[in-house]
Amino acid sequence: MNGIEYGIVAILVSLLGILLAGYFSKFISKQDKGNKLMQKIADQVQQGAKTYLHTEYKYIAIFVAVVAILLGGKDLADGNAPFTAFAFLVGAILSATAGYMGMITATNSSAPTTQAARNSLDKSLRIAFRGGAVMGMSVVSLGLLGLSAVLLLTNYFVGLEDSLTFIAGFGFGASSIALFARVGGGIYTKAADVGADLAGKVEAGIAEDDPRNPAVIADNVGDNVGDVAGMGADLYESYTNSIIAALTLGWMAYEGSGMTPLLDSPVEGMGTEIFAIPLLIAAAGIIASMVAIFFVRTKEDASQEALLNALRRGTYGSAVIVGVFSFFVVYLLAPDNLGIWGAVVAGLIAGSLIGYFTEYYTSDRYKPTKNLAKSTETGPATFIIQGIASGMESTLFPVIIVSVAIIISFEFAGLYGVAISAIGMLSTLGVTLSTDAYGPVADNAGGLAEMSGLEPKVRERTDALDSLGNTTAATGKGFAIGSAALTALTLTAAYASQVGLEVGDFSILQPPVLVGIFLGAMVPFIFCAITMKAVGKSAFEIVKEVRIQFKEIPGLIDGEAEADYQRVINLSTASALKEMVIPGVLAIVVPVAVGMILGAAALGGFLMAAVGTGFVLAIMMANAGGAWDNAKKYIEQGHHGGKGSDSHKAGVVGDTVGDPFKDTSGPSLNILIKLMSVVALVFASIIPRTGLI
Repeated sequence: MNGIEYGIVAILVSLLGILLAGYFSKFISKQDKGNKLMQKIADQVQQGAKTYLHTEYKYIAIFVAVVAILLGGKDLADGNAPFTAFAFLVGAILSATAGYMGMITATNSSAPTTQAARNSLDKSLRIAFRGGAVMGMSVVSLGLLGLSAVLLLTNYFVGLEDSLTFIAGFGFGASSIALFARVGGGIYTKAADVGADLAGKVEAGIAEDDPRNPAVIADNVGDNVGDVAGMGADLYESYTNSIIAALTLGWMAYEGSGMTPLLDSPVEGMGTEIFAIPLLIAAAGIIASMVAIFFVRTKEDASQEALLNALRRGTYGSAVIVGVFSFFVVYLLAPDNLGIWGAVVAGLIAGSLIGYFTEYYTSDRYKPTKNLAKSTETGPATFIIQGIASGMESTLFPVIIVSVAIIISFEFAGLYGVAISAIGMLSTLGVTLSTDAYGPVADNAGGLAEMSGLEPKVRERTDALDSLGNTTAATGKGFAIGSAALTALTLTAAYASQVGLEVGDFSILQPPVLVGIFLGAMVPFIFCAITMKAVGKSAFEIVKEVRIQFKEIPGLIDGEAEADYQRVINLSTASALKEMVIPGVLAIVVPVAVGMILGAAALGGFLMAAVGTGFVLAIMMANAGGAWDNAKKYIEQGHHGGKGSDSHKAGVVGDTVGDPFKDTSGPSLNILIKLMSVVALVFASIIPRTGLI
């Protein structure tokens, strides 16, 4: 059996995952959505989210069509049928579909979560988590389904070698959607959040989710388009590209390929079963996630520790199940190469450890965030300084963990093993992403309780779920960054092998390579500068709009009139879509330009430097932002003077700085480094060995 033909098994498992996502969506639709006011507010949030995504997808559709035509032309020029363009379209469409499905269910889940919190913490947790699970299961199921289907189809028409060449187009499509969804959604959510905080909490002195604030609905919309649809597209791209990298590097190590790998590989004597292993491990991860999702439940009036343990049962349980399943996969298909299983385990352990250290540096249960909260007693300046320092310090352990995982997995199975370790890390994505997407549902539920004027007990329960969501969101970002580094590394190795580079070609004594390294190290900083400025400009427009409404709508500030929420939603949408264009173009044009001007080796150096600086910078920004956010919430619990104190005001300022760090620029770097690597792989055939200079 051709290894690619195991894609049939992957397709069947993927269909089971889609059925479970459908079941959860139907379960949520049957739940009580509360009174008419709750339903009205929830509907406003959902309609705002739909408005944004529909508009965004129109812009993206134009980009996708243009790129598909260019890729089709490239295929025809190379004497091939336009399969790269076909794979690109499938990857882009399914990524957009997964994001849309997850976002619709998340916005459907907030009112039932709030209503359930009136009677039961456990039921409220299960509804919110299952709302997030639709996103998690949609991403992994549609990702593996589309990838396997394209592999089987192209393999049928053109054979194994060309099939593995064309499949990079699928990753390009997924990466393109991910970048626009993450950058656009990140700009939207943080512009609305910062605008609402500055004009509402700081200037008007009203609560975070006060319905008098014209930006409050846009803020809730942003949680969904940024942290559900955006995060889903981000991890869909990581998930599919990790499999693509393993398949491509498997071809380099395959004894029938006739190719010489970039580095010697310990994988020996394997036939086409080397291509089945990535697909079956990913399928095992879907099954493990389906089982582990049902582990998540808790007792009434549970503590934060108990709630966190409920989610950990799901994530750790899925990791154990994948570890067992993957052993049998490797034992049955490659009994002489059990080191491949060791690479899977290395990835699983690395993912869990990165999650732990991310939690340590961002959760208010640990010393770094508690000390950060204390620094507000001397004002916002010291709060910001210590937050940046804590973010920088937090890069130590993730970098060491990923480095150790690379060394171990390489010793087990060469570069193919490094790619397999990335699949191992991402194999539990179905449940891991569920814990991440759960956060915005809980956040919206808390806002809904506040705006609906429900009894204090409801807000206490939703706040408990929301606080847990902040921790899981920070952990999810750390997980995404770690997996991005491994995936981008293996994609870069695949590119190097594809263009025939050898180790000696990367010598920094060659000026083009050295220039490529400097350019690659620079791009993540320029990218962050553009996205940070975009949030600032968009937030300024929202602050002006809120001020205008407070001034022009009689009785609004006294609660006697209703704000025009739609005006702010439309403003946020227009600003985000306008500002996302330049970062998207940058990620695609720059690597091709570097390769064409400086040559293949210089582009390899460029990609490696971009992975290194992008990985570390993303960790720093995400963890600093998460720590600022949780330190502010720690103060709001009554520490260091509580709400309204000078410490709290300093905390709000720092949290405002951290918002674009953790939800726009930092997470977008994950996609930047992967997209540039997959662009290099897709266009490898036109990159000259020696550049123009």
